[in-house]
Amino acid sequence: MKPRAASVTRKTAETNISISLLVDGSGAARVNTGIGFMDHMLVLLAHHAMFDLEVRAKGDREVDDHHTVEDVGLVMGAALNEALGDRKSIKRYGWALVPMDESLGEASVDLGGRPYLVMNVSLRRKKSGSFDLSLVREFLRGFTVQGRMALHLELRRGDEPHHAYEALFKAMARALREACSPDPRLRGVPSSKGRI
Repeated sequence: MKPRAASVTRKTAETNISISLLVDGSGAARVNTGIGFMDHMLVLLAHHAMFDLEVRAKGDREVDDHHTVEDVGLVMGAALNEALGDRKSIKRYGWALVPMDESLGEASVDLGGRPYLVMNVSLRRKKSGSFDLSLVREFLRGFTVQGRMALHLELRRGDEPHHAYEALFKAMARALREACSPDPRLRGVPSSKGRI
């Protein structure tokens, strides 16, 4: 099987993003978005999904972090979509439940080509350090649309924002690792329609 890998670049007046992704990797990550919280979450995602991931991002952070975070999601989704190709012989579905101290994060993913994001997270604090946690939804919206996946995330319990989002990103990583894995019993695409 040829390597499931892609490199995607997006350059606009607001951002310049380059991402390289190897689906069947070792979990190695080199990430520099200029936003410490996002760097940390993307390193966790790569490690637990067993993706090799390189992210280089520059954005108009003098405005705020919004454009950078959103565009990283768009480019990362596009890279995953390209790396998966026709999606033949993948398991398609993945699910994980991951604890992080007092937090418990759940993720379900369907790589069936229909983008949809459901995110159920309720926290009193809306920031982790100086990072606006509402931007995670913007990242995930771009990631799911360009990655052509349905993603459901739920924080079952948790109060400390860093722990909560770490549990969610780790759960998402484990779910993606399962969904991207080859199914040795499947010859074509994992859909009764015959295509994704």
